[in-house]
Amino acid sequence: MRAVNYGLLLLNQYQPSRVSCFVRKIMSGSDHSSGFDQPRLVVKKVLAKPQREGEGAVVRRSIGRSELKNLDPFLMLDEFAVAPPAGFPDHPHRGFETVTYMLQGAFTHQDFAGHKGTIRTGDVQWMTAGRGIIHSEMPADEGTQKGLQLWINLASKDKMIEPNYQELPSEDIKRAEKDGVEVRVIAGESMGVRSPVYTRTPTMYLDFTLKPRAQMHQSIPESWNSFVYIVEGEGVFGVVNSSPVTAHHVLVLGPGDGLSAWNKSSKPLRFVLIGGQPLNEPVVQYGPFVMNTQKEIEQTIEDYHYSKNGFEMAKYWRSQ
Repeated sequence: MRAVNYGLLLLNQYQPSRVSCFVRKIMSGSDHSSGFDQPRLVVKKVLAKPQREGEGAVVRRSIGRSELKNLDPFLMLDEFAVAPPAGFPDHPHRGFETVTYMLQGAFTHQDFAGHKGTIRTGDVQWMTAGRGIIHSEMPADEGTQKGLQLWINLASKDKMIEPNYQELPSEDIKRAEKDGVEVRVIAGESMGVRSPVYTRTPTMYLDFTLKPRAQMHQSIPESWNSFVYIVEGEGVFGVVNSSPVTAHHVLVLGPGDGLSAWNKSSKPLRFVLIGGQPLNEPVVQYGPFVMNTQKEIEQTIEDYHYSKNGFEMAKYWRSQ
């Protein structure tokens, strides 16, 4: 999978002047300003609950549950913690993208087009399933392997494109640090640095770590939907006097021009801030297939069953 031509990766569809992040240290008195004319507030909070997936694997799902079926253009967010022999053996996808971000350990990917490789702590794989892919995702090391997997919908015009991969090893992910705030820019822009990842559905994906008593203020394009997922610690989001929220919660953000966050605790706070341009199209999902109409889903099931229209190589392929 690492045989990727990084020269072909395009920049995100951002206007740099609209996207910025600034940080301050919290001094002896609390800083109540957000720095935004219309700060984004938390409008919904959902605890990611464990459920079984794949073979013997357990994930914490937040987006994709009955409480939060989707958040256009996002279809699902799982935090996984998997130890061998559990994993996610051969399974298909069509009509969307998967973004796998390793927090700890390593996962090996194989697919029926001959791609194979391993992503390790801090690495990202951005897979466009497009018209069809069958792949496996299995732990590469002993012990527990942890990460996040996000599903991003594709517009109807892009659902049947050829599959594609963008992979960033950890050392190639741009980062910045100031006044107790560190950000890793997986997609989009923050603190003056930009990711080279091309997002077919315009997307930002930022991994923030705030030291105790640090705060950050990140602008978000006003037309986009956005959310926070807390990986570690507890933080205050939206307005400084709101209640702290702990790990494994997804926070849906309301309208506005940016998010403010504060770490008032004595331990580090780590969260991802993810936003995307809504597609405003019908979503019809059948497991790993996401299309716009029931007829397209029925066609996808037929294509998969008879190994055609993008699934031709599925007939004889099995992961090793």
